[in-house]
Amino acid sequence: MTDLRIVVLDDYLDAVTGSADWSVLPAEVVTINRHIAGEDELVAALAGADVVVATRERTRLGRSVLEKLPRLRLLVTTGMRNAVIDLDAAAERGVLVCGTRGNKRSTVELTWGLILAVTRDIPGQQRSLREGRWQSSLGVGLGGRTLGLLGLGDIGGAMARIARAFEMDVIAWSAHLTDERAAAHGARRVEKDELMARADVVSIHLVLSQRTRGLVGARELGLMQPTAYLVNTSRAGIVDTGALVAALRDGTIAGAAVDVFDVEPVPPDADLLGAPRTVLTPHIGFVTAEEYRLFYGDVVEDISAWLAGSPVRTLNDPEP
Repeated sequence: MTDLRIVVLDDYLDAVTGSADWSVLPAEVVTINRHIAGEDELVAALAGADVVVATRERTRLGRSVLEKLPRLRLLVTTGMRNAVIDLDAAAERGVLVCGTRGNKRSTVELTWGLILAVTRDIPGQQRSLREGRWQSSLGVGLGGRTLGLLGLGDIGGAMARIARAFEMDVIAWSAHLTDERAAAHGARRVEKDELMARADVVSIHLVLSQRTRGLVGARELGLMQPTAYLVNTSRAGIVDTGALVAALRDGTIAGAAVDVFDVEPVPPDADLLGAPRTVLTPHIGFVTAEEYRLFYGDVVEDISAWLAGSPVRTLNDPEP
């Protein structure tokens, strides 16, 4: 197949083609460097594609889109989970969906960067310095304080190990967390309400699902100490954004650091952008050179394996 056309969505940084050797593929590779929000425009952009590459969950590829792409045969997403791809609709149309490996260290590193940034007000201190002011606020140290982890999987476990280096106490909760698993990571399992009430920093590391959507709402935020901080590098839907904005504006929590948003890219009039005592980043938990090389190296491998008739890292089972 020499007339293969591959379209890569949401390559905001124009970094995809430089992150892997695409020349091994007998194909034309087209990258789209902006987000396409409208369905009609998206279908038009993908109309001639045999293969579509989705970067994480930036663009929804639901049934109504897939049904309008008769040429599509392979859909590759970075990561092994993508909540905005309709796997069943793809399978019904004979479209194979494959994923890639991921380096979870990058999210862990960003999370600690956000924790330090919000507790020490690093952005505010830099802004003050540039404006000619010297030492404009008191920061908060981490030693001896309590980190509360909502989720203790691979990322949460790595968070716990680093917290011990800061000499923090670690408590954790998830729906099926056991005392033994928590102890293995140097944490103590508590109930969710106790975690929200006791933690000086609450950090979220859960998968977004029907069970976790809206998990942290006004009631849970109301349990937090007024000196506590909320950090979310997982998924926006786990936190009620309106309740978070209200808590920040009312001063019922000390601050928040957020890397994920209900709508991405974030609209300029989003309430969270104007909320006080926040550190906000544009979903960069996975946006590192190392992560991109892993993602797109695997994407090229996925496409090569599919062309050879031996697909790898498959996420659905297409109908013949």
